[in-house]
Amino acid sequence: RLNDMILSQMNTGESARIVDIGGGTGSGRNFNLRGISEGHIVRVISTSGPVTIEVDRKVVLIGRGITQKIRVHRM
Repeated sequence: RLNDMILSQMNTGESARIVDIGGGTGSGRNFNLRGISEGHIVRVISTSGPVTIEVDRKVVLIGRGITQKIRVHRM
């Protein structure tokens, strides 16, 4: 799809819906504990250092390697 990308490609201030999370069962469980799951909308707050996102009105910091496992649809 035209607006699909990985989370690490997004810029500060952009929003997107999570469409797929890679990395296996353990990673998926870890994401769910942070409120990050398919269908949720995320907004990038900062890309310097760990990537800072907002999901469900919570601020979450995630490592750059992890952001490469999250496929999103930019809104």
